[in-house]
Amino acid sequence: MTTLTYLASPYSHADPTVKEARYQAVVAEVAAFMRRGEHVFSPIVHSHPVAIAHELPGDFGFWAEYDELMVSRCDRLVVLMLDGWKQSRGVHAEIAIARRLGLPVTFMDMLQ
Repeated sequence: MTTLTYLASPYSHADPTVKEARYQAVVAEVAAFMRRGEHVFSPIVHSHPVAIAHELPGDFGFWAEYDELMVSRCDRLVVLMLDGWKQSRGVHAEIAIARRLGLPVTFMDMLQ
């Protein structure tokens, strides 16, 4: 059976360069998952280009319903412990959703 991982990571920040750096870090981690043959969904990797190109809000409030649906389709949640993850409203909400659904939650440092 194939496992699908939801990769949670911080994103929102007042400085757009921080948001871009977080996006680039998560892209690298998604690539590492894929090189190992693992299936992974990252809301940041999937949504950042769309949000930037079409000026969608970057805050968790806008994405909350979407993220909850995506977490519910995954088998586990992995928190990428980028700088800012402990303060991230979105990461904490995603962890709470996963725990409510009975999904395993693990924490990982950068692989790169």
